[in-house]
Amino acid sequence: MTTSTAPLRIAMIGTGFMGRMHTQAWLTAPRFFDLARTPEPVLLVGRDAPATAPAAARLGWPEHSTDWRTAVDRDDIDVVDICTPGDTHAEIALAALEAGKHVLCEKPLANSVAEAQQMTDAAAAASERSGAVAMCGFSYRRTPALALARQLVAEGRIGEIRHVRAQYLQDWLADADSPHTWRLDRERAGSGALGDIGAHSIDTAQWLVGRRIAAVSAQLRTFVPTRPRRSAVEGLGGAGDDASDRLPVTVDDAAAFTARFGGGALGVFEATRMATGRRNANRIEINGDRGSIAFDFERMNELEVYDAAPDSAQGFRRVQVTEAQHPYAGAWWPAGHGLGYEHLFTHQAVDFVRAVTGGTAASPGFAEAMQVQRVLAAVEQSAAHDSILTSVEGNHA
Repeated sequence: MTTSTAPLRIAMIGTGFMGRMHTQAWLTAPRFFDLARTPEPVLLVGRDAPATAPAAARLGWPEHSTDWRTAVDRDDIDVVDICTPGDTHAEIALAALEAGKHVLCEKPLANSVAEAQQMTDAAAAASERSGAVAMCGFSYRRTPALALARQLVAEGRIGEIRHVRAQYLQDWLADADSPHTWRLDRERAGSGALGDIGAHSIDTAQWLVGRRIAAVSAQLRTFVPTRPRRSAVEGLGGAGDDASDRLPVTVDDAAAFTARFGGGALGVFEATRMATGRRNANRIEINGDRGSIAFDFERMNELEVYDAAPDSAQGFRRVQVTEAQHPYAGAWWPAGHGLGYEHLFTHQAVDFVRAVTGGTAASPGFAEAMQVQRVLAAVEQSAAHDSILTSVEGNHA
């Protein structure tokens, strides 16, 4: 284990939603968890100076830049944290790893399997060459209730797994006049609801079950083919009724697919940003021959557990995952005092620092994240061929 007490100096690329979440995580992690090295935010990189300078001041980054290469080239930076759209992940990560930096990259890992493979190969080479750590930010793994679920599955508490059903339901694009964003541009985002939120369900399911998805049969839909430019929505022109004020949507609004896991379990997945009334319903249920577990992020501090052994009081029981012995929970509040969304990113920062200092393995590493990318590619290929069963292994789309 690394014994250095020097701070772990961070450069973060991206000033948006994820940038704000990661900033809070870096600052909070050493205040609640014992870490061998303390994360130190040093440099914030954004797209343009007028926006980046105030963001750095507000978030507490002492320096800022508009060129991500600054983060890679500086000798006083240990970690490059990538919180940008998917089309930039590969270029930044490859350069950072070549420079010997540790890398934390938001999900999905890349916009294609080919890019993800390049990143995975580079991460393996950098680890061998300099001990660099590379991890992908699938933050929901750090939910205490899901971490407990994984323990129960690994212990055999629900037995042989037969069914996995996962839903990630949002509604923030249900209004056809919601403005266009980079997440609706395939060149920048890679895919729509499938990669944005479906990737979380895929990673969570494979991680919980301990098996990879082997084949899929899928459908994708884009319900709203064009959306108004943000400037049209914010200006006097209202929602942009003029077709010239609307931009094409080149990604999916919703994805649905069945899956076959290695070992034979059957999976059913749904990801949509069109589920009116559902803000962030990230759900998963796993059924085995000895019991079941069920989770819904809208009740993130709870896990439902069912024991199939004959009993007069059979039924799902609610476990409030806030006790000191539960994963991550002991570092926070007294039992019964729940955690929130932001805590997942603090736990992620903790696990990343511990991986850097030799305390734990970096998980999900880039190889695990590349497997998710293969599933995403297989889903798109299956949908393009009208739901033909599509193998995941060997898919290089």
